[in-house]
Amino acid sequence: MAKRPVHEPLEAAGDPKHFARATRSAGRKMRSLLLDAASPLFRERGLSGTAITDIAAAVDAFPSQITYYFRTKEALFVECACRELLYLARATEQAALTAHTPRDYTRALAETVTASDSVAFFAEALALTRRRQDLAPLVERTIERLHSEGARAYAGQVARRGWRSLRAPDESSRRFWAVAIGIILEGYAMGRSPEALCVEMLRVLGEQAKTAGDIARLRLVDERGASGNSNEEG
Repeated sequence: MAKRPVHEPLEAAGDPKHFARATRSAGRKMRSLLLDAASPLFRERGLSGTAITDIAAAVDAFPSQITYYFRTKEALFVECACRELLYLARATEQAALTAHTPRDYTRALAETVTASDSVAFFAEALALTRRRQDLAPLVERTIERLHSEGARAYAGQVARRGWRSLRAPDESSRRFWAVAIGIILEGYAMGRSPEALCVEMLRVLGEQAKTAGDIARLRLVDERGASGNSNEEG
């Protein structure tokens, strides 16, 4: 009888723990693949125009795998929209990292947010949860994460650059995203361009027009501090 090599574990590939880890890893990968496939389809065709079979076919999966991981098509839609919004938030933070003034920081955020359809996608998920309250917790967690990460990013910039802010980072983050969601939702309904949405965002956030067709500079101080200090944000 051949002896087992001394370097081979006794449980080898039959180790239940090893099997469980491999199963979880494969499950996470399939879940991610389904989200990757579903997002562009939902954005292009909407919820009603996207079939579960189309999503499954895009990653060579079975339709039953979608119901296994997400239960319903609506739940998959909401999770896709939430994930895309958080991806967008991360992209806005990256775009604003090199800003040297609060006005440049706000402009970088606004330009990045309005160039994407992720906010409009998320707004559809918000409307869906009004009828499907079982999906609301995911949206609530996404919004809280959106605000907390936005506040963390802005607080980091304030500390690094030595800016003076009229608002706490958490308040600034919540204000920014409230304005972004409202203006983009209205703008999409009116058929406005990303450039027009950006101009409107900056206006609402405190911009003053200097010349026609130009995005004006963000007013950084309130009326009491109108001294031209470029390190104070409004």
